[in-house]
Amino acid sequence: MNPTVLAAPAADGMSWLQVVVLSVIQGITEFLPVSSSGHLRIFSTWMFGSDAGASFTAVVQLGTEAAVLVFFFKDIVRIVVAWFRGVFDAGHRDDPDYRLGWYVIIGSIPIAVIGFLGKDLIRDAARNLWITAIVLIAFSFVFLIAEKVGRQDRPVDGQSLEGLRFKDAVVMGLAQCLALIPGVSRSGGTISAGLFLNMSREAAARFSFLLAIPAVLASGLFSLPDAFEPSVGQSATGIQLVVGSVIAFVLGYIAIAWLLRFVQKHSLAWFAGYRIILGLVVIVLLSTGTIPAT
Repeated sequence: MNPTVLAAPAADGMSWLQVVVLSVIQGITEFLPVSSSGHLRIFSTWMFGSDAGASFTAVVQLGTEAAVLVFFFKDIVRIVVAWFRGVFDAGHRDDPDYRLGWYVIIGSIPIAVIGFLGKDLIRDAARNLWITAIVLIAFSFVFLIAEKVGRQDRPVDGQSLEGLRFKDAVVMGLAQCLALIPGVSRSGGTISAGLFLNMSREAAARFSFLLAIPAVLASGLFSLPDAFEPSVGQSATGIQLVVGSVIAFVLGYIAIAWLLRFVQKHSLAWFAGYRIILGLVVIVLLSTGTIPAT
């Protein structure tokens, strides 16, 4: 197929080239602490001249979320079974997986409430690129502080998450809400919160992934109708959303496996440095009028 056809969108719709490029970016960045929504917002405007919109982002996130479901399938089944057993049989309520199920539910409540009440702000005003650039830089220092002060000596198992507490679920759940602002990063915010709670990076990252499941699934399904006829951003066809989600799934699965290995021996400082550089580049592009802020 002619590349110019791929690159050219029809009316206000997304081109195939745009869908593929942004889906690749989504798959690579969703689980890294660099902000996938921020990257999509920046590169959509920089490379294609317009914001694809929050709804496209939310729907394609279903692909990366499917990667979480597959990667953690055994853990998810174990937690769900233990939770249902505990709900209907008090004798199973000492099971750590029963409590973990409740922690995921509790930690998901803040973003569900704030995401629903602030959906219009999230889809419009919060996507200003000045905000994205500043948040990319500012939140990088949160990563660095978390690495500095977090002792990582809490007895929370990096695999089973045994030792997790109610307070951890609440604090990390609140931190997840910050990811509604492009530039923060869902994983970066929740992992940093875990470090402030003296959890290991591995344990914080694992709970971060589990905590993301309800939020991202709900966001993607809720935004599905709007992705076809968005109030803000561009529309995408059904087949484009499917292809984009598949691309995001494959790369997202690889990113999960890589990040869980990486955080065992390396700090978030590596990502902070990258985020600061990217934020400064965006500020220069905005200041010179190379790209528009909205």
